[in-house]
Amino acid sequence: MDMQQIDFLKRLAQGIALQFGSNCEVVVHDLQSKDPAHTIVAIENGHITGRSIGDGPSNVVLKALHSNPEKLHDSPSYLTKTEDGKILKSTTIYLRDEKHKPIAIFAINYDIALFSAMEESLRGLITPSNSSEETPQTIPHNVTDLLDELIDQSVHMVGRPVALMTKDDKIKAIRFLNDSGAFLITKSGQKVCSYFGISKYTLYSYLDEAKNQNS
Repeated sequence: MDMQQIDFLKRLAQGIALQFGSNCEVVVHDLQSKDPAHTIVAIENGHITGRSIGDGPSNVVLKALHSNPEKLHDSPSYLTKTEDGKILKSTTIYLRDEKHKPIAIFAINYDIALFSAMEESLRGLITPSNSSEETPQTIPHNVTDLLDELIDQSVHMVGRPVALMTKDDKIKAIRFLNDSGAFLITKSGQKVCSYFGISKYTLYSYLDEAKNQNS
């Protein structure tokens, strides 16, 4: 992004944050950043997630950097959570250039803790205790935490601990990590190999098999 675009998004972020108050975090990620570990160029009310300018991407940003631009769509009003347990209502908007390539993400994260507490009290009176709820995604503070979160998600998706995983299970987990953009994180391959108990050669082999299954 050029400075004029960044300046406009900064002013827009400030306006929204002032309009909705200190419970509303507004974040601008530069998808053209030379360092994918540091994408935040503007943030208002960063105390909500503990992030600041220069911090790294969320899972949404990694997917944007890794995915086919045609398959990326704006995501309004979904649930996320912070590392310290805050539940947020989030919206993600992609800004694109003249070739329709995403160049930035404009995100709003609203802390709904107070509303959730009020809702929980009311729900206890009017609904059964076994009603299902959407599982929020975690917003990490840095790329190391993000990689840990993605690895945990891959294991949860497979549905069994690493010690009991078959080769196909590990390929499935690594395909998930690849599709999530995990391997854009510096030294992620080394950590994934260590976690799944495989060599770097095996990791590349599994990645090739995962890509062939997707094709």
